[in-house]
Amino acid sequence: MRLTQALVSIHGRRPLHAGSTRRRFLRLGAMFTLVIGIASACQTAAALENWLTGYDDALATAERTGRPVLALFTGSDWCPHCKTLENNVFSTDTFREWADSNVVLLMIDLPQNGISQAVRSERSQVCIKYGVRTFPSVLLLAADGEKLAAQAGYTGQSADVWLAQMAGHMPSPKVASVHTQQAVPQQSMPNAVKKADKVHESLDQAVETARGVRRPILLVVARPGDNTAKSHTDSLINDPEFESFARENFVVAQVAPTAPSGSPTAQSLDNLLGGVELPPESVELIVTDDGQTPLFSQSGTQSPARIVNGLRRFLAARQAARIGDSARR
Repeated sequence: MRLTQALVSIHGRRPLHAGSTRRRFLRLGAMFTLVIGIASACQTAAALENWLTGYDDALATAERTGRPVLALFTGSDWCPHCKTLENNVFSTDTFREWADSNVVLLMIDLPQNGISQAVRSERSQVCIKYGVRTFPSVLLLAADGEKLAAQAGYTGQSADVWLAQMAGHMPSPKVASVHTQQAVPQQSMPNAVKKADKVHESLDQAVETARGVRRPILLVVARPGDNTAKSHTDSLINDPEFESFARENFVVAQVAPTAPSGSPTAQSLDNLLGGVELPPESVELIVTDDGQTPLFSQSGTQSPARIVNGLRRFLAARQAARIGDSARR
């Protein structure tokens, strides 16, 4: 009798093969990783469950309690710095103990998915009201909505350090609604980064800035004197979700589709538009590295969320292509 048959007769079943055992261990490892990920996500969600999401509700609570509002402006499913801030600061016992006694918590979340257009519009209006253009941003608000302090971005501070910076701007309970405004000084930035953060008015300016920061150029092209196109452009440029994403990843320029005839800029714009004249009331978004060769384009008359999704897919495909090129070398 062969060994396998002997083992079957003794144990009543076939022995496990090495491949089967390996697969079991791999499945167990995957399940363990999944459980850890779910536990981490649940911990973060639990830490944020006490945050209000309604602006008016938060102000009403602040009026009733005499505490200022700590408002977090975030993109929970797309902004990596927002997630880091939540994990390093807002999920800690240190922050929760401080917040329970000192502030009303308000979260203005503009995720990529999961909210209706009506909710997105309502939250975007709060961003516009306070000029929030960087995610994450944290504002300290009085009960009447007056801004007391602002902190844009997150640079990796511990919960203790972050709270010390914010606590320095806390009003006393008796004057929580006094009209004062005091912004947290932001760290100085290199001149090249400062230039990259503004919307340029010419293709040449954008190309020069892009060389310094090594970002692709995002052109917002519309015909001059076209009121409908201008309305689309202004709405897009001022949208907080688009503005935050664009500043993080591109050098942005708002330009007309024409330039002085015969100039190098005129030839570049013609190349970028594929030699096609831009129709009335339209806005075109074009991504380029050198100001001459188009890499990606899409209509600028879509919703800001849809535009951001398209640009995000372009960046992901670009990164994947670069990784593939590096692997083949």
